[in-house]
Amino acid sequence: MIVLHYTAMEGGAGPAIQTLCSPEAQVSCHYVIDEGGELTQLVQDSDRAWHAGRGRWGESDDVNSRSIGIELSNTGVAPFPEPQMDALEDLLRDLMARHGIDPKGVIGHSDCAPGRKIDPGTRFDWRRLALRGLSIWPPSTLPEGSAGTFAAHLRSAGWTAEVDDQTLLSAFRLRFRPWATGPCDAQDAGIARWLAETYPTR
Repeated sequence: MIVLHYTAMEGGAGPAIQTLCSPEAQVSCHYVIDEGGELTQLVQDSDRAWHAGRGRWGESDDVNSRSIGIELSNTGVAPFPEPQMDALEDLLRDLMARHGIDPKGVIGHSDCAPGRKIDPGTRFDWRRLALRGLSIWPPSTLPEGSAGTFAAHLRSAGWTAEVDDQTLLSAFRLRFRPWATGPCDAQDAGIARWLAETYPTR
């Protein structure tokens, strides 16, 4: 799979690349894309990078061993510039074709590490990627769901980190409904059921 991150650093990609190449930082990733769309590869696709930390997705509790990490130079509150998104799309198309990765295999750091990480954040345009076949996005018409089955449906679709239901809801909304507030509602439940039925991981 592919895990998307933001650097959460000021000063562009330079400082982030320095950190990602520092042994003391104990963190790395495969690719960095700066705001202007310049791509830097730091780790070979076939090699393990330390970008997901204690992440879990589906049946895997070692996301680093089975994923490619992409860092987008972004403070976490700024929009993602068009050249950066264009470069990301080009990279995703290439990686997905070469490694046989489905759109459902493109996830955010917050998906596999809910409660601990929030990147790529509320400003990231997941729907844009989905419209280009590079990720997934729910349809306008959803199946009926319930708050009582929300967590179970979401976990069956891949969100298997051991967190409480509220943390799970927060991570889910970061991805699909960053504007939503309050307790789990019918739309949350419907999307979760759609995910479980369309993209089951177990």
